[in-house]
Amino acid sequence: MNPSRFHVTLFSAGRPIQHGWWGEEPTARDKFRDWVGAGVADARVTLVDEATGETLDEWPERSRPGVVGGSP
Repeated sequence: MNPSRFHVTLFSAGRPIQHGWWGEEPTARDKFRDWVGAGVADARVTLVDEATGETLDEWPERSRPGVVGGSP
C-alpha cells in the first residue's frame, strides 16, 4: 500500500488551501465528502489517484468526456 496514493485538495478561488494524502481510497473519499461540506467560499475539491494520475472525483462536478453522472 502506498500511503500517499490518494490525494485530496480543497481549492478556494482557484488556489489550493488544504490538501492531504491517504493510502486507502475509502478514507480519501471520506475526507473528500467532509471538504465538500466545509462551507469554503468558491470551493472546489478534487480526489486524484496519484498512481494513475486519474481524477477520481471532483466537486462541483465538471463535465468530462465519457463520464455520465456523479460519484458511485
